[in-house]
Amino acid sequence: MIRTEARLARQQHGFNGPRPQAPEPPPPGMTARVAAARAVAEAVTHARPLDERFAADLSLRGHGVDPRDAALARSIATVALRRLGTIRKALAERLDKGMPKRSAMLEWTLVVGAAQILFLDAPDHAAVDLAVRAVRSDAASAPFAALANALLRGIARERDTILAASDPLDDDTPAWLAAHWRANYGEATARAIAAAHRAEPTLDISVKSDAAGWAERLGGLVLPTGSVRLDTHKPVVDLEGYQHGEWWVQDAAAALAARLLNVRAGMRVADLCAAPGGKAMELAAAGATVTTIDRSAERLKMLAANFERLKLHSEIVVADALNFEAPPFDAVLIDAPCTATGTIRRHPDVAWIKRPGDLGQLIRLQVQLLDKAIALTKRGGLVVYCTCSLEPEEGEAQINAVLRRNPDVRRVAIEPSEIGGLAECLTPSGDLRTLPCHLWSEDPRRSGLDGFFAARLMKAG
Repeated sequence: MIRTEARLARQQHGFNGPRPQAPEPPPPGMTARVAAARAVAEAVTHARPLDERFAADLSLRGHGVDPRDAALARSIATVALRRLGTIRKALAERLDKGMPKRSAMLEWTLVVGAAQILFLDAPDHAAVDLAVRAVRSDAASAPFAALANALLRGIARERDTILAASDPLDDDTPAWLAAHWRANYGEATARAIAAAHRAEPTLDISVKSDAAGWAERLGGLVLPTGSVRLDTHKPVVDLEGYQHGEWWVQDAAAALAARLLNVRAGMRVADLCAAPGGKAMELAAAGATVTTIDRSAERLKMLAANFERLKLHSEIVVADALNFEAPPFDAVLIDAPCTATGTIRRHPDVAWIKRPGDLGQLIRLQVQLLDKAIALTKRGGLVVYCTCSLEPEEGEAQINAVLRRNPDVRRVAIEPSEIGGLAECLTPSGDLRTLPCHLWSEDPRRSGLDGFFAARLMKAG
């Protein structure tokens, strides 16, 4: 009321004055670049996944926001994390005294600016200009605008030198992971894994029927495993067959796990930790009576929507798998929570949000879930245990341990014929172990697999 009366008084006495000007909108592309810098910063410093950060970023949604900004922000952040080591090394070599302290978002603004210059198609002058504008827009980093300008221009001039000196294992892989892969796989394979992570990820789909026909329609190819690999950058929802439920997106390695159960029509199968549901869809499409269990109601909503789109059926249960009780199933699939290091090519933030200390906690949970899966399986039934991890502690070591503590459980070795003849993807014990460098060809876009482990067990009758 007081404000209203004061305004009326000013109007009556001719003291209106100039109206305040609305703030100028940011230049095109600025919103995306600022959002990308924040996402990278939170991934590295707070272990926050990109998906979570972008879902919460209100700057990329709402009235007046260019819908292309969200896609651009994700593209920049993804490549920045994929090549973070190379970028930070290039910046460090050009900073005699290191990154200025108390400079707020300066480092991350420089990281995303350098990512565009080194790895994306943005013109150098545009990437530099927008990065400098972003630095100036932040009070704490504004004093370093001239430094940002000089650094990024130098990186643009020396692009070829920087890229030639970049090493995928030594630079773009966190040191603890590089050491772990060297110890477990040897130098050559560790380097092949790291090199594969630099390539754009593949797009694989599982089809309900007629893989060859859908490969032809969508311009893809049928892999030896039966999955269809596409070479397209169109949104998935716009591709033929998606809306009519003819196929779903699933990496070719992950698609193998459900097939190892050799389900028949009418078999009762439980899928523990089931969301997002690709393996459960495989089971249902093969005719199994599927019960999907996951503790996340939100993730199960997505699973339910996909089942409806595909015209498949599952009993969906929101529950902690460790507390789930039911009559014994003919078979149980457990895709256990893990470090997810096998998905780094697809989700490069994983490399930087995971810490060495995460491994022990996850291993303990996997032990409990594997024992639970066996308890839920009838005698003579099968269990498939799998993780999308490259770490043997979450794969081979878990199976060796469960066999030692459960004398009534035995391993059922996987045959090459069950996985498209890819004998290199089997361990000497007969477990499945895929690596990002497997199934490689001259075209990186059509090469590789997620890092994945699966073992098949039988409970004694």
